Amino acid sequence: MSEFLASLHPVAVCMIVCAAKILEITIQSLKTCMMVKGQRLKAAGLGFVECTVWGLVISTIIGTLGDNLFLLLFYCVGYATGLFLGSTIEGKIALGTSNLQLVANAENTKRVVSYLRVRGRGYTVFKGHGSKDKMNMIFIVLPRREVKRLLREVRALCDNKVFVVATEVSRHAGGYGMVK
Repeated sequence: MSEFLASLHPVAVCMIVCAAKILEITIQSLKTCMMVKGQRLKAAGLGFVECTVWGLVISTIIGTLGDNLFLLLFYCVGYATGLFLGSTIEGKIALGTSNLQLVANAENTKRVVSYLRVRGRGYTVFKGHGSKDKMNMIFIVLPRREVKRLLREVRALCDNKVFVVATEVSRHAGGYGMVK
């Protein structure tokens, strides 16, 4: 591999190193998200690919990285771009499960509950009180990729008069429509 890169123009080598680093770090970001969300087998497969790319890049440039600041710059740009790209891809595919806690008055609780029932979405309502009025908390567990749409529709339904807390769920079992 070193002989091949030595035969190329230095700018081409920098571009190859940058592209390989983008690929490696993008895979690393996705692998980390999959590990956190319990998708160990997929994470292991991505880890194998990541390690292969890393080994090829490092074994090729480790001796010259400190001497060639232009190559170091492309290596760093590849790293930063890979982090950005990996987190962007993960955000788009929205791995995992979310927990939404909606706090609403009685009227908006009825609207939200009706909306959820029509769509076959499970929920639990807890009665409580806020600083001024009686309030309810509507507890919903759903796939993360559905959160934006549901929140957009619920906010429109309630004229933005609902308080929302969204968190990631690492494990769950049971529940209406959620048995795994």
